[in-house]
Amino acid sequence: MFWLNFVILSYMKTVIKNISQLVQCDDKKLRFRAGNDMNCLKTIDNAYIEIENGKISSFGNMDQWNGITDWNSTTIIDAEEGLVLPTFCDSHTHLVFAESRESEFNDRINGLSYQQIAKNGGGILNSAKKIHQIDEEILYKRSLKRLNKLIKLGTGAIEIKSGYGLSVESELKILRVIKKLKETTPICIKSTFLGAHAVPERYKGNKNEYINLIINEMLPKIASNNLADYIDIFCEEGYFTNEDTIKILQAGKKYNLQGKTHVNQFNSLGGVKSSIDNDSLSVDHLEIMNDDDFLAFKGSKTIATILPSCSFFLGIPYSPAKEFIARNIPINLASDYNPGSSPSGNMNLVAALGSIKLKMNAEQVINATTLNGAYAMGIENKLGTISVGKMANLIITKPIPNYQYLHYSFGENLIDKVIIAGEEYK
Repeated sequence: MFWLNFVILSYMKTVIKNISQLVQCDDKKLRFRAGNDMNCLKTIDNAYIEIENGKISSFGNMDQWNGITDWNSTTIIDAEEGLVLPTFCDSHTHLVFAESRESEFNDRINGLSYQQIAKNGGGILNSAKKIHQIDEEILYKRSLKRLNKLIKLGTGAIEIKSGYGLSVESELKILRVIKKLKETTPICIKSTFLGAHAVPERYKGNKNEYINLIINEMLPKIASNNLADYIDIFCEEGYFTNEDTIKILQAGKKYNLQGKTHVNQFNSLGGVKSSIDNDSLSVDHLEIMNDDDFLAFKGSKTIATILPSCSFFLGIPYSPAKEFIARNIPINLASDYNPGSSPSGNMNLVAALGSIKLKMNAEQVINATTLNGAYAMGIENKLGTISVGKMANLIITKPIPNYQYLHYSFGENLIDKVIIAGEEYK
């Protein structure tokens, strides 16, 4: 019923007027920005946007606007001198989880490391235990509640990973919940199968048997039920090796699942090159980088996904964003929303950390959280910029001086309205 009502409403025409500045306009249909182009950000002052059937039909300066010819089928939204920019595209989250892990947060405050907490039965294995126990409908309702909060915070597209199941039944449970979120919410959602997130307790000492379970049992069922868009693996000491990464990515290819990998969070094991050699769309984390890792990007179409709120929360090094930009490697910023290492999906905070901790300027941050985030999910033709024909997923801010203020005033809620497919999201 929600979907039907939404479709009917989307055929109405919507006009947003009195926009002080329209940010991230694009008439070139760019796929992503990299290097010096990250400093480019097209804006229009005193602007309007027209939306039809949920998509942007025209935009420009208010002086060029022709006005309204059919008042009966037109909705007017007055931006009241706020800025308008595309919604965030968050390309790395673990939003479907059963319970929070604040007790582990307290353990870390008391001196335990991420790795020590995992060895004590916490971390990913803790979340997997909770997923096994929870009813699927309850898991869906909790996940939907989280997602609705993120949409109100400006996220208009999101990638959600499994990986807290670590068994055939529980991984499928998570992926079915993601599929239901796709069907019952109006934003764009991409689903990633991350069965190789950790080795379950029952497979300790026999990791290869678990990898065979992923390849021979999980993947065929996931593919036959159309439950995933991408495949992922956590390439890290104590988890999965570089060789494991190659094996998993090649297995995913047989089911037309492109890679999106966790690499270089704590160590550089060669996973960056292996991911790129196997045509991964993105490589994510990248807190620890060496020259060979950077060189692996040369000539590729793989984007580097940086997760600054994870570094902030865990107190680990931040990815060298400026080095990626200097080397002309495309980057995007994502939240890594999960209960253990980044319990926040607030992309406003991620954007602020991009400026405060990664030393990216406002133009680079906006490109990294909109267009490049869309590219990291394979949806740059639908979202990420204000372009004719793209979905009208937009943020209307409160009246603020300029877009630099968005990252400067990091503790203030600057969003007035969120528009999804031309309709104000409530």
